Amino acid sequence: MKIIFLKKRPLTSSLNRTPVNNDHIKSLTRLFIITGILLTLVMPSGCSREEERRPQPSFPVKTAPVVTLDVPITLSAVGTVEALSTVKVSSRVSGLVTGQHVREGEAVKKGQLLFTIDDKPYQTVLASARSNLERDRIKLEKALKDASRYADLLEKDYVTRSQAEQIQADAEALRAVVKGGEAALENAMLDLSYCSICAPISGKAGAILIHEGNLVNKNDMANPLMVINQLSPVSVKFSTPEQYLGEIKSRMDEHDLEVHATMAGQAGKVHKGHLTFIDNAINADSGTIGLKATFENTDSSLWPGMFVNVILVLGTKTGAIATPVSAVQMGQNGTYVYVLKNDMTVEQRLVEAGKQSDGLIVIESGLSADETVVTDGQLMIFPGAKVTPVNEPASTGETLS
Repeated sequence: MKIIFLKKRPLTSSLNRTPVNNDHIKSLTRLFIITGILLTLVMPSGCSREEERRPQPSFPVKTAPVVTLDVPITLSAVGTVEALSTVKVSSRVSGLVTGQHVREGEAVKKGQLLFTIDDKPYQTVLASARSNLERDRIKLEKALKDASRYADLLEKDYVTRSQAEQIQADAEALRAVVKGGEAALENAMLDLSYCSICAPISGKAGAILIHEGNLVNKNDMANPLMVINQLSPVSVKFSTPEQYLGEIKSRMDEHDLEVHATMAGQAGKVHKGHLTFIDNAINADSGTIGLKATFENTDSSLWPGMFVNVILVLGTKTGAIATPVSAVQMGQNGTYVYVLKNDMTVEQRLVEAGKQSDGLIVIESGLSADETVVTDGQLMIFPGAKVTPVNEPASTGETLS
């Protein structure tokens, strides 16, 4: 066996080797950088060609056709129900309340007896007026006979003209006294009739404010016996911005304007009435014009003081464009819908949305009647995305109300 002994080099010999050339290192660095750039450019190109060869996915969505409807042109407001007539029931004579013939909250009819006032003093006045009138009539009858007799005597010159004229004047004075007596009798009869206080209108009786046994004063409107509100019909007072006044007046000249009223707690129930009053001045503080509508209110469901939602129907817009409410989306640029194109891709289109009802919304601009919109699945798609409708067209209804 041959044994070879390696001679160990000194450490200083290894450290003192010739250094690597700097130009060589720079050349290698350039090579690495160029290679990296080429790989970066080539690899995406290959991926893009691979993606182009891959088919674009199709997203399942629900769609519905755009439809045309007849839509009412309306103005909305909040109104207050008012009694068409409110009457404070007071006594037209002074006296003691001797009878109460109505209950609080009772429905009363016009002419129904409500209260009675002690009529004994007025019976006495009436009897005195009748007696005085009878006495004066007797005096007048005698005076007229005297005047007739003196006229005959004057023709025969048995009396002077001044005597005849005096007798005639006395008769005319008594005629005036009789007329005064007749008026006094009629006034006494009226006062006696006023002792029976009857309902001046039909309506709902309020609280009894003065009860039996109390004294009342004549025509004391500050302290009425009770208040009656007429509930059928009733009026609803509301207001609308002044810029609509011209249109309201012109349409009211053409036909009666229908007014709808709804209230909380009666979902789905619509009360229908007609506009009956336009105020003669605009409120300078609010810039609104006051309006009133009259409702029959046969079921008395509209109550004075109640707040209601009012819709004033000005007319009808025919051929309005509408879609299901679910088709309309909100974005950074405004309201939009996805429109289905012939190549089964979608287009995002900005629209102007109007009123909505019964699941439909009117599109004021941005759509035409022969288009189809996406109603469900908008979160999965984007402009230009390919889609597959997976439903029957949604029900569109017939009208908006």
